Amino acid sequence: MRSKGYVTMLDPFQQLYGKRMGGLLFIPALMGEMFWAAAIFSALGATISVIVDLNVNISVIISALIATMYTLVGGLYSVAYTDVVQLFCIFLGLWISVPFAMSHPAVTDIGFTAVHQVHQEPWLGSVNSLDIYTWLDNFLLLTLGGIPWQAYFQRVLSSSSATYAQVLSFLAAFGCLVMALPAVLIGAIGASTAWNETGYGVPDPMSKKEADMILPIVLQYLCPVYISFFGLGAVSAAVMSSADSSILSASSMFARNIYQLSFRQNASDREIVWVMRITVFLFGASATAMALLASSVYGLWYLSSDLVYIIIFPQLLCVLFVKGTNTYGAIAGYLFGLVLRITGGEPYLYLQPLIYYPGCYPDENNIYIQRFPFKTLAMLTSFFTNIIVSYLAKYLFESGILPPKLDFLDAVVARYSREHMDKATLVKSDNIVLNELAPVNPRHSLTLSSTFTNKEAFNYVDSSPELSNTEDN
Repeated sequence: MRSKGYVTMLDPFQQLYGKRMGGLLFIPALMGEMFWAAAIFSALGATISVIVDLNVNISVIISALIATMYTLVGGLYSVAYTDVVQLFCIFLGLWISVPFAMSHPAVTDIGFTAVHQVHQEPWLGSVNSLDIYTWLDNFLLLTLGGIPWQAYFQRVLSSSSATYAQVLSFLAAFGCLVMALPAVLIGAIGASTAWNETGYGVPDPMSKKEADMILPIVLQYLCPVYISFFGLGAVSAAVMSSADSSILSASSMFARNIYQLSFRQNASDREIVWVMRITVFLFGASATAMALLASSVYGLWYLSSDLVYIIIFPQLLCVLFVKGTNTYGAIAGYLFGLVLRITGGEPYLYLQPLIYYPGCYPDENNIYIQRFPFKTLAMLTSFFTNIIVSYLAKYLFESGILPPKLDFLDAVVARYSREHMDKATLVKSDNIVLNELAPVNPRHSLTLSSTFTNKEAFNYVDSSPELSNTEDN
């Protein structure tokens, strides 16, 4: 994608499938970015509220305003610079806080509590055999669903070369593993702490259903004050960097793929910049509203990759690696994946399933939980439906079973008509205006006989003895 000069992740879709399909794919991409931005605003608000003792809603609003304002001013430069600050702060801030938290008197050795029950169940845990398919489903969702994101592609496509984009991607993969270690250690410390011996008191965060805020709780109650503020700076830097990336990604896709390519092809660069600034503000406000209304950071983070995995990931595979797919297959795959996802239900949104797959069971709210990996099933269905319908449409139109006038999306006939159009069709075309044809200048240096004599044809048959004798005669 970098070597082909694309600007956004949706460019190859609009190039192959048309503007309408690009607009359809913008919807799940936008929802993913908004859910992600809302999750990180909510995480930062919770962190600030625990350490600074500030209202959660006020914390969310302040953090969202800061991120939105400097994204409005700086654009991609602000994203790039805050990424550098993020790496520096999170590496120092979280790694510095881990030794202080681990050395607190109320904390038991995390190696022992990993496999033994002390203050709660062993934090290492295990996967129930009945839930193995659910874990695999979510693993694939969070892994493959993390690929087709504009927040990632805006870094890839802005790299100086395709090679540098590849190196950046591989280094980032190892960087993610390194940056995840302090978060895992802090979670293990929280599960190994006798909270009644700390200022947090009883009951423990798990019983209070505050386990999703274990990071700021550990920083607040197990670390010195100056270390907790340093750790808060690390979390803030990480969240701000992710927030501005997400908001800028959504606004750039809208400004280029929806506004410019679909409505205002002749829009100037200045106009596009202003459209991006307006949408940065609107999308930032929308993400803030979601963060205020959400009850779980993990739920938002989980939902952000859901539609991206089921709808955009198979479409991205088809548009880049499967030759012959077209708009008809893309729309069919889009609809099949969306229908299978909705009918599978969603406990976080209190949405009951319409299709009860094998192994489903009701939770405490009487919402049925699916054990069957229906999300991966929806993704694979979307992928193969795209391929099958695309090749079926191609065969029906090219074989003449369906007349060209039924190709209302101009996805098959119009695409290949220039290569297969015969002379009769060309002459009858209403688009050809005779006075616009290039004038033909006569070659006055040639005689009339030489003009109408095909010397190459005679030279070609010189090798034949019979024709040579005829020519001599």
